[in-house]
Amino acid sequence: MLGPAILAASRSDKMRRIVSAAPVTKPVVNRFIPGETVDQVIPIVEDLTRKGLEVTLDVVGEDITTVEQSYAARDAYLELIARLADLGLGEKAEMSVKLSMFGQALEGGHELALANVRPVVEAAAAIGTTVTLDAEDHTTLDSMFAIHEELRRDFPQTGCVIQAYLFRTEADAHRLAAAGSRVRIVKGAYKEPAEVAYQDKAEIDKAYVRILKILMEGEGYPMIGSHDPRLIAITQELARKAGRKLDEYEFQMLYGIRSEEHLRLAAEGHRMRVYTAYGTDWYGYFMRRLAEKPANLLFFVRSMITKN
Repeated sequence: MLGPAILAASRSDKMRRIVSAAPVTKPVVNRFIPGETVDQVIPIVEDLTRKGLEVTLDVVGEDITTVEQSYAARDAYLELIARLADLGLGEKAEMSVKLSMFGQALEGGHELALANVRPVVEAAAAIGTTVTLDAEDHTTLDSMFAIHEELRRDFPQTGCVIQAYLFRTEADAHRLAAAGSRVRIVKGAYKEPAEVAYQDKAEIDKAYVRILKILMEGEGYPMIGSHDPRLIAITQELARKAGRKLDEYEFQMLYGIRSEEHLRLAAEGHRMRVYTAYGTDWYGYFMRRLAEKPANLLFFVRSMITKN
């Protein structure tokens, strides 16, 4: 019951004002969303990379309603890439994009999203980095995978995300685990119906391991999006059995969550990438994360208490 209520709050201007004005809000948000502008997030990127970590950057914003907003999203990423180029951070920082932000849900949205994301991918490649297409709800995935396939013709390093809780994902993993591919696997956080997704946590975890095994035994580059210590240990064992070197896969975790684990994995020689979101739409982003999976509320609170 929490999910719809939180989602409604994410779209309420009144709730935005109340939450934004609350004294406790800013420290909580800052823990997970380190800034609203490029100027605020660049020092974070510099600090993380100095510590031996890598970064993927997400300019937050999903629920756009106009073509002009999709152009603004494209331009925000182009500005970010230009700043990374100036600082020589291209090889350490990639971008994550949600195609909904590039106009995917608008009329003619598939073509619009492709037209908007292509210059971002091209600019990223020019500075030695790449872009990963984030997965959204299941109704958007055929379009996302088609755009991914189209982009890879010219930019084969373009990555995509698959979600373990969807029934379709094992088949997607077999198709994507090819030479040169970059695939991030996550459990999945959107509220999906039982007709298309596992609902039980144990079943989702089992699916995650099955799919991870497919990726590790394939020819692509797996990116493991998880904070779960058990899945991290399973990843290391599957990588060992598959004969993978430490630079032939990577871990990815959210900024502000289990930060000490980020450093531990990097110190062991693993590639560790921190998913870092920023932007003025932090309120909508933060509330939507809670709406997708209300259990995140407890997770965030626990993270605040433990500080790692």
